[in-house]
Amino acid sequence: MASTATYFVFMNFDPEFERLRKRRARQDEIDMYLNNKHDKLLEGHLEPNSYRKRFSLVIVDGFAVEITEEQAEQLRSTKEVRIVEKNQEIE
Repeated sequence: MASTATYFVFMNFDPEFERLRKRRARQDEIDMYLNNKHDKLLEGHLEPNSYRKRFSLVIVDGFAVEITEEQAEQLRSTKEVRIVEKNQEIE
């Protein structure tokens, strides 16, 4: 099995996310929307049980996920994703 690392995935512009932010929706409503959106992206492009989503980032519409480099490349090729970057640990 290939080794995994934590990657940050940042999404492309989403009009629904912007609408929720502009109308100052409740934080739990935005959290639920983004969690569902990020989960669906992962479920639609990666094999079940081959990744571990760590958390969603509300401020930038992104999330952290433990995946392989090959899976990172898969996500980079999707139209919904703007950037996929491997976490860089600072010592």
